[in-house]
Amino acid sequence: MISPERTEAMQKSWVRTLEAYRVSPADAYPVFDALVAAHSAPERHYHNLEHLGEMFRVVGRLAAHVRDPNELHLAVWFHDAVYDSRAKDNEKRSGELAVDLLGPIGVPASALDRVVQMIWATAHTGAAPATRDTAALLDADLAILGAAEERYARYAADVRKEYAWVPDAQYRAGRAAVLQRFLSAPRIYHTQLVFEEGEARARANLARELEGLSWPDA
Repeated sequence: MISPERTEAMQKSWVRTLEAYRVSPADAYPVFDALVAAHSAPERHYHNLEHLGEMFRVVGRLAAHVRDPNELHLAVWFHDAVYDSRAKDNEKRSGELAVDLLGPIGVPASALDRVVQMIWATAHTGAAPATRDTAALLDADLAILGAAEERYARYAADVRKEYAWVPDAQYRAGRAAVLQRFLSAPRIYHTQLVFEEGEARARANLARELEGLSWPDA
């Protein structure tokens, strides 16, 4: 949960972002409300407004290194707009939703094309990010991996809650595969700032969780 004050601050930031495309507050507010409702759904234990708030703090620190902060902010807002733990096409559908909601209120198609490409990249397939903005988005999305141990543990527990429908043995095997894929990558983070601050801690967190998945009763 985030405070009403924080939600209000996010709303003001949202309006400022859309003002860059000459979208009026009256047109911006309904889309904001839809995004807040989506991220506040009861089944979202991790992929919620707190996650977005943490991402915005990271992209704010990377603002000097990106091409278009406004497009990056839109990608942050929409990258998990559709989230179903049973589905395999959340990123694709989230990108489509961005077009459906932002196109009619005046965000140019050229900007939306770039936003959609960034959103699709958050599937984290292992492909190198195509742009600096995409690199910033991916690092912000995965910044939680390099969080303090207590915050990481809460994140891992919240992800498990989102997959409560998966039997424990099956979940541990699937989760272990995901963690091992990150650990096997030459580097988790693409931007130098996030790499220097979070890479070592992220690898320690991932290794710790992976060990716990192997010994669930320990």
